[in-house]
Amino acid sequence: MKAVGFYKSLAITDAESLLDVLLDDPVPGETDLLVSVEGVSVNPADAKRRVRTAAEKPHGTPFVLGYDAVGIVKSCGSAVTGFEPGDRVWYAGDANRPGSYGEMQCVDHRIVSKAPKGTSPEAAASMPLVSLTAWEMLFSRLQVPSDERPFTLLVIGGAGGVGSVTTQIARKLTNATVIATASRPESADWCCKMGAHHVVDHRDLVASTRAAGFEHVDYIVQYADTAQHWDAMCELIAPQGRIGTIVETPDTLDISKLQGKSAALMWELMFTRSLFGTSDMHRQGEILARMARLVEDGVISTIETRVLNGLSSATLKQAHGIIEKAAMIGKLVVRY
Repeated sequence: MKAVGFYKSLAITDAESLLDVLLDDPVPGETDLLVSVEGVSVNPADAKRRVRTAAEKPHGTPFVLGYDAVGIVKSCGSAVTGFEPGDRVWYAGDANRPGSYGEMQCVDHRIVSKAPKGTSPEAAASMPLVSLTAWEMLFSRLQVPSDERPFTLLVIGGAGGVGSVTTQIARKLTNATVIATASRPESADWCCKMGAHHVVDHRDLVASTRAAGFEHVDYIVQYADTAQHWDAMCELIAPQGRIGTIVETPDTLDISKLQGKSAALMWELMFTRSLFGTSDMHRQGEILARMARLVEDGVISTIETRVLNGLSSATLKQAHGIIEKAAMIGKLVVRY
């Protein structure tokens, strides 16, 4: 099959940063689906793994990235239930296994669901990874109220992919007052479109949030720069509040700043369940199935804002170059 991979961790401008390769067709295991991939979303995680995994030693075989996909089931392993050939599915994949930058991919059926009906492949491809991340952050890590109890939620990085879906879920499925950060008129407009009640400027986060009428907030999700905003988050979090982040940092964080407020710091990594084969790995399939229904019903909107075409190293180099500028609103999708 055709695929795009790499051997060395190189700048995306390097000719060998991503390469067109031919690989053997993948063979599904007993719990796997074999999927003919129709489209993918390109995430910051893709670029991070490209520049980190072979920084010191080249890969011996082509390393295939891609952690969002939509496609058609070609065959099912012997232990698979709930799927059959011909189903259109969506998923975010497993960081332990070859990714979706290829014509076909094997993926464990427990972290897959059927894609939303009536949704184009490029629209569907924009959603799996960010949906899982947002859902797990809100309901598994921060454990925000899912009933009518009101609370305040600050979304740092509101116009990005995860921020866009977090805002929608919180606005539509909880009684949250959502405050999203943005610094450009176009990103502020997008945050409002996603359902934010208030938009504040992350360049002066404390002053901007308080000018909007919030001395403290009950929950904070950090999707931009953990170290840069750490002091501001510690200042803004309410007593007994919770901060959640997906952004690792080499800087040392003074977590004792949270002690007086009995506040908590929670980490979310969407790949944790599949990386460690946790007993609740199947929850990701369930979450994606719930999100598919919400998309079908028009409760949640897909967030594709730019679509490139073609499974090729040239297309994916272009996509990585855009992602690395860290200025995307919504999601960038590649339709195969």
